[in-house]
Amino acid sequence: MDLSIIILNYFHRDLVRELLKNLLALNLSFSYEIIVVDNASFDGVKEVAEKYPQVKFIQSQVNHGYAAGNNIGIKQAKGKYILICNPDLAFMQDAISRLYKYMEANPEVALAGPRLINADKSLQYSATDFPDWHLPFYRRTFLSNTSSGRAWLKQYLLEDRDHTKNFYVPTLFGACLIIRTSALFKVGLLDERYFMYLEDLDWSRRFWESGFKVAYVGEAEVIHLHKRESAQNNIFKILVKKTTRAHISSFLKYLWKFKGKKLPEVK
Repeated sequence: MDLSIIILNYFHRDLVRELLKNLLALNLSFSYEIIVVDNASFDGVKEVAEKYPQVKFIQSQVNHGYAAGNNIGIKQAKGKYILICNPDLAFMQDAISRLYKYMEANPEVALAGPRLINADKSLQYSATDFPDWHLPFYRRTFLSNTSSGRAWLKQYLLEDRDHTKNFYVPTLFGACLIIRTSALFKVGLLDERYFMYLEDLDWSRRFWESGFKVAYVGEAEVIHLHKRESAQNNIFKILVKKTTRAHISSFLKYLWKFKGKKLPEVK
């Protein structure tokens, strides 16, 4: 098996339906399987998946988060490579083939991601530098609009790079990732201590620490329908927002886990 495509669902049945149609219409030239994992939403996605004989459906009885849900699919995957997909994606005709060919041609790379774009074709910054303690403040609060916040984000989001090109990056966002399965024996699965957010940062760092490279494949274009929540100006609203609290909690776990460790050299 060349490629295992994993789709993690949580109350996105209709998006999964459209993504499956999209994937099956690509007529990929290599062997592949599709695994749909429902993260205990029980929203009818099982019936959607079972309409396609090419799709393997897995029902999780408990929602333990992004990392745990994807790990369920990874453990069942048979492919040489694994492609993790959020349901809110739409693949250009040659996007997956470009990712696959890139991995075949670059054995030093064990984790890679495509160029994510919005529906209007504008760029989503999905490759980043390793963050410091500023991350939750400049990503989640009004501080992102300050001069220091804008400067920090420009460096963090690698805005000066040409995102139509392929290049090594410190970290990738987890909306769409291709993984060299053999590398997982050394790197390990996604860390399930993170319920939501930063499990992709953690994973990217562990790939570098294990001697592999992480790459941004700018020549592979994928539409990502997700829209990042705007930072709220009211500090009370910031702190009570569930997603913000989850982000801060994950970042604290990340800082504790890698406390005192030197950042990997990216080259």
